[in-house]
Amino acid sequence: MFPQRLDSPLAYDIAKAMIDGFNRHYRLFRAESARAKHRFETADWHGQQRAQRERIEFYDLRVNEAVARLEKEFKAGDQPMEVWHQVKLHFIGLLVEHHQPELAESFFNSVTTKILHRAYFQNDFIFVRPAISTEYIEPRGAPTYRPYYPAHDTLADTLEQMLDDFALQGSYANKRRDAERVAHVILNRFHQVKLRANFQLQVLSGLFFRNKGAYVVGKIMNGFTEIPFSLPILHDSHGKFYIDAALFGEDDLQMLFSFARAYFMVDMEVPSAWVQFLRSLMPRKPRAEIYNALGLAKQGKTLFYRDFLSHLNYSSDRFRTAPGIKGMVMLVFDLPSFPFVFKVIKDFYPPQKDTTREQIKGKYMLVKQHDRVGRMADTLEYSDVGFPLDRFKPELIEEIQKFAPSQLEIGDRDGNGEMEVVLKHVYIERRMIPLNIYLQEAFDTLAHPESPAHAKHAKDQLEHAVIEYGNAIKDMVAANIFPGDMLWKNFGVTRGGKVVFYDYDEIEYITDCKFRKVPTPRNEEDEMSGEVWYSVGPKDVFPETFEPFLLGNSDVRAAFMAHHADLLDTAFWQHHKERIQAGQMLDVFPYEESQRFQHEGHATHF
Repeated sequence: MFPQRLDSPLAYDIAKAMIDGFNRHYRLFRAESARAKHRFETADWHGQQRAQRERIEFYDLRVNEAVARLEKEFKAGDQPMEVWHQVKLHFIGLLVEHHQPELAESFFNSVTTKILHRAYFQNDFIFVRPAISTEYIEPRGAPTYRPYYPAHDTLADTLEQMLDDFALQGSYANKRRDAERVAHVILNRFHQVKLRANFQLQVLSGLFFRNKGAYVVGKIMNGFTEIPFSLPILHDSHGKFYIDAALFGEDDLQMLFSFARAYFMVDMEVPSAWVQFLRSLMPRKPRAEIYNALGLAKQGKTLFYRDFLSHLNYSSDRFRTAPGIKGMVMLVFDLPSFPFVFKVIKDFYPPQKDTTREQIKGKYMLVKQHDRVGRMADTLEYSDVGFPLDRFKPELIEEIQKFAPSQLEIGDRDGNGEMEVVLKHVYIERRMIPLNIYLQEAFDTLAHPESPAHAKHAKDQLEHAVIEYGNAIKDMVAANIFPGDMLWKNFGVTRGGKVVFYDYDEIEYITDCKFRKVPTPRNEEDEMSGEVWYSVGPKDVFPETFEPFLLGNSDVRAAFMAHHADLLDTAFWQHHKERIQAGQMLDVFPYEESQRFQHEGHATHF
């Protein structure tokens, strides 16, 4: 431990340059997020998606700028560790009145670990734990949330005022109608309950923008009851605003803030206060995932890693090869007690996988920057991750050494006598039940049902899975994504029963693919041939050939053909390719069709 003195002017100058770098980053991040309101008002949908993609790159650009400045002006990498210790202490001092201290600490870590040797990645030099509390930071500008206190007969009036307070530039198709509809739904939820003296709406002061929607997010309070709610605002075919639905409860909010959706744009002065409010709506959702959903992915990674280290301290099970069919390009492992999987790109691939490590990383970045429409899992990407060696099953170490030796180091990295496994590059995703395993459970029950009720449940499970599988592909198509490898094993079932895609190494844009019908055989020899006798380009796709790989089971086939036979039709894919090329964007909203109000001229769903 270094002495607690602050006698280096150079250390203060480095700390000040670091905070200046972070402040520039958050100023630009916040400005881009605030501009989402204007893009929504003017229906600039392509601009909204472009801004969502570009904002993801802001953080790394600002970190690299800060590193370059520190090296140029202060030769930061050559400074002794005593100076760096003081840099951290000065930095803490500069955060005392800061409104984004937790984000600034993560920025400090990012810059410092690019400059210092990794042996110094310890609490003396980076923020392993937060140093500054984020409790009770009050914004200077707009409050984090606004409270409204309606009476029973003035709820619609209050809701109109709430909409006015967001100051959208434009007009509603029928604001009073929308307010009365929402008021009716709210009062129905309390129809047998007395409205208490504290009956109120607490509503976050900024709208959440994503794609073609703007979302009001808040909660209804009545006595000891708190109900989360969200109101999606859309444009109708005449460019007028309207409220499309009223979403209530934690499950609906979980869907809205799903890890399989693109990040929101929202203007926040004190992000920790927004996260705290959102945690009150979704107590089961980790803070890391909420920061991610708000576009603050680096802070999400910081919190995830802290949660992971804490879990390691309070668990004793060991990492193992993940259950399911092994992939050709990814080695996947998990810790049974931890709800995530870890994916390492292999060094060697079978001949049919014509790809490279950089191409695979490019596919994962494509998904991160794209609209994931609730159907593609977000990933956390880490470099040089250390794990205790004694927490790995020996056979897993052997598998990594066999298939990904370039990604593995084993040694005493910190010089403390504890052996570590260090992975050079790893993706981390929320664990789901692989769809092939989910279906196999249904097959097994149907083969040997304990009762008619068990058989019916299994049949319902199978049909639900097949319908969701087809819906997942169609939602991805709406967003210009062709999954490439459509086998059941590449999809997973979430806790909420949604089917989500998670294997990205063959993903392509729909607009880059050429969808073809299988040519008519030229002769009997062609027809009987077990080999492909016609030419196939690298981006050629033959939808009718999906059938043999997907529909071998008769129950699966029946469900698929009843709901998604169009996925085997070349015309379906060609139509959507032409639609996307024409600039059309379909809506894929995070709630069910049954939850929507009925409006004239509302946007068309996929």
